[in-house]
Amino acid sequence: MCNKLNNPTLIKTVCHALESVHTKKPLIDCITNFVTVNDCANIILAAGGSPSMAEDIREVAESAAGADALVCNLGAINRVDSMIIGGKSAAAANKPVILDPVAAGNTSLRRRESSMLLENVHFSVIRGNASEIKALALSTASGSGVDVSAADSINEDTLPAAINTAKLLSTKTDAVIAVSGPIDIITDGIQTVLLRNGCALMSRITGSGCMLTSLIGTFCGAMPNIIFEAVFSACAVMDIAGELADECRIKNGTGNASFRTDLIDAVFNMDPDTLTARLNIELL
Repeated sequence: MCNKLNNPTLIKTVCHALESVHTKKPLIDCITNFVTVNDCANIILAAGGSPSMAEDIREVAESAAGADALVCNLGAINRVDSMIIGGKSAAAANKPVILDPVAAGNTSLRRRESSMLLENVHFSVIRGNASEIKALALSTASGSGVDVSAADSINEDTLPAAINTAKLLSTKTDAVIAVSGPIDIITDGIQTVLLRNGCALMSRITGSGCMLTSLIGTFCGAMPNIIFEAVFSACAVMDIAGELADECRIKNGTGNASFRTDLIDAVFNMDPDTLTARLNIELL
């Protein structure tokens, strides 16, 4: 992997963030969908955090306030009431709240519930694919099911527009925005970091985006006072883990099921030397 884009200060920040997660072992409460709940719990454990999947409306205020961060995943669209109660409780306790707006622009129900969440909860971070971020920023239909649409996919030509859309959403919500794709965009509306790591196979397993959002929650729980740095660090760790898992797949001649396991293993085994050697990270 070419290192020409590497920023030594950013690399040092990512390495420090990883060590902070290992040291603090943050407790992360996740309200996520049944398809990915096990993977989200395991990626938190792999990073060094502790998962809680409390989502019942009768306990979510208490569990969210007691955790180090709360992750709300719109895949659990039947739990939006819990997300609002938990999000308000976590924010009142000065804990980061992270939103994954799964397929936010795909149906009228999801557009409506996304708007309700943004109106009622102050999210520290919103992480989605380019179509999901566009749907929230422009209040429009966007996406292809849970996947990014071909028109919204990030490449060098579409990158400037995608950055502007992410900045617009950051300004609207006062949240750090993370856009996942072939080039990851992380912005707080002023600073923008680009990551050119990862691999295409991450889109061939269920829940890679949900796992990334849970990983972001883990890093934010460990670094609540520097959310922007926590977010791009979590994205960097996930991207490098994807590269390592894909190398295992190619070497062993396996497929996407083994890739998922290798991805979690790569997060578990991640270290500063690996990050330093592989990161392609740029500050705009």
